Amino acid sequence: QVQLVESGGGLVQAGGSLRLSCAASGSIFRLNSMGWYRQPPGKQRELVATITTSSGRTNYADSVKGRFTISRDITRNTVYLQMNTLKPEDTAVYYCAVDQYGAGPGVWGQGTQVTVSS
Repeated sequence: QVQLVESGGGLVQAGGSLRLSCAASGSIFRLNSMGWYRQPPGKQRELVATITTSSGRTNYADSVKGRFTISRDITRNTVYLQMNTLKPEDTAVYYCAVDQYGAGPGVWGQGTQVTVSS
């Protein structure tokens, strides 16, 4: 079974930056892709960014393109999310997730709060 541990959330002023990390551990036989999702207050969970572990191909939500960068360290089974030029609307609980078999995210982290003040 795969476990995910997230870190790096917090409170930041608008225009600031944060870096989230997510380390996968446990019975890791295959990781097709890793990604970040977020759930703003009172809203549904939404995709932020994903990255394939083999080729490093990335996918971003339109709302974060040009501001957020997802990257991965295959040797450490870790994915990062560098968030720059943060806006109050980026406030949300951010979740790490892995897609092991290409069928969508199947394992989720516990979530980390990101709060951007105006």
